[in-house]
Amino acid sequence: MAQVQEHPKHSDGGRKYGAYQMQIYNDGLLKNRLPIVTTDPNKLEEQAKTHLGVRSFNYVAGAAGERATLDANRLAFRQWKVDPHSCDRILSPHLTSPLKMIPRMLRDTTHRDLRTELFGHKLESPLLIAPVGVQTIFHHDKEDGVAEMATEIGVPYILSTASSSSIEDVAKASGNGVRFFQLYWPQDNDITTSLLRRAKSNGFSVLLVTLDTWTLAWRPADLDNAYLPFASGIGNQTGFSDPAFRRKFTEKHNKEVEDDISLASREWAKDVFSGAAHTWEQLELLKKTWNGPIVLKGIQHVDDARMAVEAGMDGIVVSNHGGRQLDGAIGSLEVLPEIVDAVGDKITVLFDSGIRTGVDIIKALCLGAKGVLIGRPFVYGLAIGGKQGAREVIRGLLSDLDHSLGLSGMRTIADCNRSMIRRVQYGGDTISNH
Repeated sequence: MAQVQEHPKHSDGGRKYGAYQMQIYNDGLLKNRLPIVTTDPNKLEEQAKTHLGVRSFNYVAGAAGERATLDANRLAFRQWKVDPHSCDRILSPHLTSPLKMIPRMLRDTTHRDLRTELFGHKLESPLLIAPVGVQTIFHHDKEDGVAEMATEIGVPYILSTASSSSIEDVAKASGNGVRFFQLYWPQDNDITTSLLRRAKSNGFSVLLVTLDTWTLAWRPADLDNAYLPFASGIGNQTGFSDPAFRRKFTEKHNKEVEDDISLASREWAKDVFSGAAHTWEQLELLKKTWNGPIVLKGIQHVDDARMAVEAGMDGIVVSNHGGRQLDGAIGSLEVLPEIVDAVGDKITVLFDSGIRTGVDIIKALCLGAKGVLIGRPFVYGLAIGGKQGAREVIRGLLSDLDHSLGLSGMRTIADCNRSMIRRVQYGGDTISNH
């Protein structure tokens, strides 16, 4: 099991995150230095677009089909409003009421505490860096740089199987940071076992198994440019550096991976994105191989959440892959409350898909998530300014979370509960960022 990491002595939880706001002002006033990355979530995607080629930008910003699921993720957040009455009633997740944010005053929220605990790790905040593949197409700092940044800030880093850095290189860059490994589940059990053993031996303490991407969705933004980075060897480093995959490739083709990158890329994609779905029964292989917590990513149906509990899983991620897989799927936040109600006392529920602001984080926590994954925003920061740009995005989100928590009348993450928010539906809620 993962070793419990203690909080640093004299930690003041979120206070250090809130101080980032004043640092920005001071840098501007005293040093004439402005942020590298915009602090406006509505402008972040557009700024990143100016730093990326068309294919790279479309790869991260695009989604499945007509982007209906992507839009649903953001609209779901717009319909929940922070309503810090701190009354004793627990609101139904289906209640509609035309109320806006009504913060409470004269509460002792001067010093907030964002600390929490996940899978044996005592963490300084509930944020996690989501697994995003092929980061080298966004900036040469790629996964190594983001992992290094995550350790410096104190945020867990989740490495994607579709990485452009090896498991070993990311572990080295991460140092003593908390790191999880995300598995795109190969069909070949020998390769699956090899990947898991490498991750475990390199200090990855939690396994996230992505369930919704056993085949790639219909993604027009990529299809119109016929762009698939894996086809040219980009994002395949996890496989290309794996001894089991290399051995099997050589035995089959009588050549090394480096001798024919195109062929090796096709072989790797055929195993990882095979078009063949796994089943609940096959989780037994992962349980036998992985010594540590296992989390299933991509859960959106309450019955699947219950089955994850029955299968002995340690956690789930309520996620629709940021709208990248099934077009027309429900927004992840919409199903979070019912999943938490069904299994939240039996399994750790994390949330992914659509987080863009500190208040978004508060809403997900109030609806029962124990941690939230940040995806596109940090990638946009990476594209704009490398690991420093990604750092600014994550520090900004943490600062926003810290200030918003206090301004709404809450002091700790434990204060986030369903009585602090209300669901509102009216025509003024429009989509202004993805």
